[in-house]
Amino acid sequence: MAKLYFRYGAMNSGKTTGLLQTAYNYEERGQRVLLVKAAIDTKGNDTVVSRLGMTRRVDLLVTADDDVRALVRRAALGERAADPQAGPRETVDCVLVDEAQFLTPLQVDQLMEIVLIDDIPVLAYGIRTDFRTVSFPGSRRLLEIAHSLEELKTICRCGRKAIFNARKVGEEFVFDGDQVAIDGVDVTYESLCGKCYLEFGGVLPGE
Repeated sequence: MAKLYFRYGAMNSGKTTGLLQTAYNYEERGQRVLLVKAAIDTKGNDTVVSRLGMTRRVDLLVTADDDVRALVRRAALGERAADPQAGPRETVDCVLVDEAQFLTPLQVDQLMEIVLIDDIPVLAYGIRTDFRTVSFPGSRRLLEIAHSLEELKTICRCGRKAIFNARKVGEEFVFDGDQVAIDGVDVTYESLCGKCYLEFGGVLPGE
């Protein structure tokens, strides 16, 4: 039975590298994958970009208004899409989603439909929280319904496990602003442990 997987971690935890490795593993066995990412993630435009320098063009760029399941079925079936009896399971073996935190909750539900109705496994990679330690809506929904949750780990500058994504403008940490600001476009990010996050001026929810 296909499952919905959510593999999450702070920045620099190897999420995109893991996604690209998974795509390679499937294709090495003669299977087909579809790579999906949200159009709001303008880093790399229509490609996924690993911090190790690996890149790959995505198959689907989705906006907040898109029906992800419909797009996947259309891409999977190609010219056979007009056949209501056609099943995408014959032509797609896995759907891989990069930066899944940018999906809407409804789109995450559509990923689950791909899994349960179309019997295609979906592996979503992303971060749980923004630079203010507040959940992204897409990540929250994935944490609620995914069959499998896997944390990808990385370390803070102090050597402890990093869990927060701190935003920097220039060399200064900032803790106010819009939830979405793409890494490398206007700002950069650094993964920090909870102690360092607080020491640099971060505030935890409820404080």
